Amino acid sequence: MLSEKSLNAIEELKKKYRHPQSVVLPALWMWQEEHGWISEEGMKQVAEVLGIPVHHVFGVVSFYTMFNQKPVGKYKIEVCTNVSCMLKNSDRILKHIEDRLQIKPGETTSEGKFTLVEAECLGSCGTAPMMQIGDRYYEDLDEAKLDRILSSLE
Repeated sequence: MLSEKSLNAIEELKKKYRHPQSVVLPALWMWQEEHGWISEEGMKQVAEVLGIPVHHVFGVVSFYTMFNQKPVGKYKIEVCTNVSCMLKNSDRILKHIEDRLQIKPGETTSEGKFTLVEAECLGSCGTAPMMQIGDRYYEDLDEAKLDRILSSLE
């Protein structure tokens, strides 16, 4: 269930827009902030609160990779593997993380600390290769820099 604070915030947002669909993204962010991921139950509650079909909410969740559709680790590592990063060896960065954490993309470490994800594009092409952990970008990566970052989180 969404907290009373989030429900009140959603009601305030609904007053600002003509269509309740305009509030889907912020409502989903609120759910994910409170629960860490968006379950089927979460999609149903957001749809109910907004008075829209659940398939519309599911469509939004399944389209945007920023929404977690299953539980993730404390640190969600998103490695950009799009063209600019690929040309600057993001495959080596991804492989280094896989080897160090012993997980593949889409997996979470056994203690639940790290989840590894391939990101299609994180919009920082000029500083490739790069990755995002939470809200923070890590750019111009190489294996040594990556090791320092991961060590600071372990």
